Formats: sequence, structure tokens, C-alpha cells
Amino acid sequence: MAWDFSTEPEFEAKLDWIRTFVRDEVEPLDTLFPSCAFLPLDDERRTFVDPLKQQVREQGLWAPHLGPELGGQGFGAVKLTLINEILGRSSWAPIIFGTQAPDTGNAEILARFGTQEQKDRYLTGLLSGEIFSCFSMTEPQGGSDPRVFTTRAVRDGSGEDADWLVTGRKYFSSNASVASFFIVVAITDPDVPVHKGASTFLVPAGTPGMTIEATHQLFGAPSYDPGHSLIRYDNMRVPADAILGEPGQGFAVAQSRLAGGRIHHAMRTIGLAQHAVDMMARRSKSRFTQGSSLADKQLVQAYIADSYTELMPFRLAVLHAAWLIDTQGEPAARAEIGACKILASKVLENIARRAIQVHGAIGVSEQLPLANMLLGGLVLGMADGPSEAHKVNLARLLLKNYVAGDPDWPDEFLDNRVAAVKAKYGDLIDRVPALPL
Repeated sequence: MAWDFSTEPEFEAKLDWIRTFVRDEVEPLDTLFPSCAFLPLDDERRTFVDPLKQQVREQGLWAPHLGPELGGQGFGAVKLTLINEILGRSSWAPIIFGTQAPDTGNAEILARFGTQEQKDRYLTGLLSGEIFSCFSMTEPQGGSDPRVFTTRAVRDGSGEDADWLVTGRKYFSSNASVASFFIVVAITDPDVPVHKGASTFLVPAGTPGMTIEATHQLFGAPSYDPGHSLIRYDNMRVPADAILGEPGQGFAVAQSRLAGGRIHHAMRTIGLAQHAVDMMARRSKSRFTQGSSLADKQLVQAYIADSYTELMPFRLAVLHAAWLIDTQGEPAARAEIGACKILASKVLENIARRAIQVHGAIGVSEQLPLANMLLGGLVLGMADGPSEAHKVNLARLLLKNYVAGDPDWPDEFLDNRVAAVKAKYGDLIDRVPALPL
């Protein structure tokens, strides 16, 4: 097997273009229109945003996560990682390149499971970046654990053509306030395990019975941010063909987007963490205190070294997971995706905290993005399921590859190893260990 850490020169040229374009053209939008990336475009923002999107399209870089059949580039996960770690530096960059969450995963669900009418109505607008979507799964009482979901969908009548009535409450439904459609997860058969009893429905915004009760922002976000909503579904009627996939297939549908979402979050986290490292290093060389620059202080040097030695293996872990996805498919990378999800929050939180310390008090002010990076690390620990749940799932997955040993003594107990060596070599040896006399 060949190992190679390079890409072809043509793609390297694309990456160089992306780096320059994001730095010079996209990052200024973060200052010009802060926290506005997920707002529907008004005439003022459109004047700036549409020409940038067009440049991305002309470079053949629009929606790089999708296959050519959906208007993407079919780059694969490794190249997508290299692109996303650049886009991760800017809150506007995913919008400009058509890779924003949660719309990326929702587009994949719609393309895979939607009817032709649903695709015609929503997929084109979603892929063009003209509309936003909402994945409505988490519930107030049980978070993202589907085994305790209380939202139910029942048939209003008999037969496969009968409408569904959806009742329940969902929380942290991101971008619900601006979404054109919702993908709603509900229990359709409570008498079977959840992986066989949940279903997903595509529901247009404004459907009778859907009420956005409240919209909450992350700490420090402005009031105009689309935020994360608490939604009540009260006998919301949806037609039979609103179901995505088959009844009872909702868990598989949800997992098909969540796994991709987790690795995409990890990809972007590389770039965000690298941004914090860059800020820390530059500031350490420009600040002077107690007779020398911060860059000459051993503790600050340790901050920079620790940050690099955390970020480097994390980046390689994400690239390895992406390589597995490209070569063997997403199911083969389950453990690696889970590990990347767990690492992303910890790496970003640790590096952002050190960068804040190097900058001093200004690091926690609104003048710098570091406090938001630190909060981003905390958020990543809960997004797409809490890291603690992923640790449990990852451990169970890994433990399947091991068998139990002797219950009395550990496998590496010396007496057991001596006995095994004697059994293996028999009369060829006189004593164990066979030390020189």
C-alpha cells in the first residue's frame, strides 16, 4: 500500500486560490456582516455575496461536498478536508462555497430519500444557497437520545396513503426561524426498538400545527441571529409522501447525515484552531513585558508547542478518517469519525484558551474572535450528540474487537508468559528467562 501526503498540482493550485480568496475577499464579510451568514440575503448583502459565489462557481469549487450529479465537484473526503480547513477560518466562507451546515446534510438526505416533487421544490434552492433548512430532532427532555423521544406521528386513517399527524416538541432546531423546510424526526412505532420505529418527514415552513415557541441564541450572539428554536408540533398534518425513505427508516436517515456532519465539523475545526495558533504566535512576538517579548517566555513557548502538538495529530486523524471514507466507505470509518468528533471540541477549546491567555484581557473581549472560538469548542462537545455519548459508543465499537482473557490474571502476567514460552519451545530451552550466566 502506498502512502502519500500530497495532491496533484492542479488541486494544490485550487487550494492556493482558496486561501487567497478567503483571506482577501471572504473574511472581510465577517467584519462587515457579523452573524449574518444564515440570514436571507437582502439587497445590500446580495451585492457583496452573489459575485463571490459566482467566482467560486467559475473556479469549479461550488458545493465541493456533493457529487457531480447534484452540482458538486465529487472531490471526495480527503480533498474536502483540505478545502474545509481553509473555510473553517471564516463564518461566511461555508456560505460562499455552498458547504454550510446543516444544509449540507439536509441536501444529501433530500437527494437520497426525497421524492422528485420534493427535490424540484427544495433541492435546487438549497444547493444554490438561496434557501435554508432545519433538521428538527433534539427534544427538551432527552436531548439527542432517540430512545426517549416523545414526538409521535400517527396515521389519520388506514392505508399507506393516509396522512400523518405529528405531535410533540423539538428544541435546538437550528435556523428554524429562517428555514424554508424542516426535516422532522418522530416516532411512528413506539412498540419496536427506535432504530426500527422512528421516521423522518419533510415539512414546509408554515405548515398548520407548527409553532415556533421561542428562539434562543448561543451566549453572546446578537438577537438577529437565526438561533436555535423550540418548536411545538400540534397535530401537524403532513401527507403520506412527506416521509423520507420508508416508515421506520428514520434512524438510518438521520445517521446518514449526522456521520457526515461530524466529520465536516472536524474538518472546519482544523482551520479554526490553526487560526487561533496563528493569532497566538503573532501576538507573542509583538507583546513585550518584563524585559522581553512573550515569545521568549518559556510558558508561552509551551503554549505554542502544546497547541501545535495537539492540532497536528488531530489534523492527521481527520485526514485518515477522510481517507477511509474515500477508500472503504463511511461505515468503515465509524470509529475514526467518532474519535474525530470527540477530539474536535477538546482541541479547539484547549488552543483557544491558550490563545486568550497570551492576548490577556482583550482576548475575552468582543474585539477578538477568541472567546467565540472557546465557546465554539464547548458547542462542538454537544453538537451532533454529546462527546460523552460518543465516547461510550466508540468504546463499545472498539471492545468488539477484543476477547476476554483469564479472569484471575492479566494476559501479560509474567508466570503466564513463562508458561506460554515453555509450551512453545519445549526442550529447546533449559530455563526461562534464558539469561547469560
